Amino acid sequence: MKMANEDIKNICHELHEKIVRSVTPDSVMDHLFSKKVISRDDYDRLRHVPVSRDRCRDLLSRLHDSSHPQAFIYLRLALLDEYSWIVDEIDTQMPSLISQLQQLQVSGSSDGKLSL
Repeated sequence: MKMANEDIKNICHELHEKIVRSVTPDSVMDHLFSKKVISRDDYDRLRHVPVSRDRCRDLLSRLHDSSHPQAFIYLRLALLDEYSWIVDEIDTQMPSLISQLQQLQVSGSSDGKLSL
């Protein structure tokens, strides 16, 4: 799963400008906080950034620096409902992982850990 996270991380790096331009990060932040991907301090700091694009930039920067082993997997899942077209772009660049990641959507996990 580490490889999948790294692959998604690299794709998100390539899509950085598009994500920052398009995503209002509040619901994404809520999802990542609920899954313990970002800390309470990060969440509180991000909430106080007044401009949505800057908030999105800061969130992505924190995720790139994160030690959470599945940070970008959770980011992808957080984008799914409101920003499915971004997820489609990620998936297009990772066809071998589409079925695995779709399975994660269906099965989910209550302890914050993903299992394949």
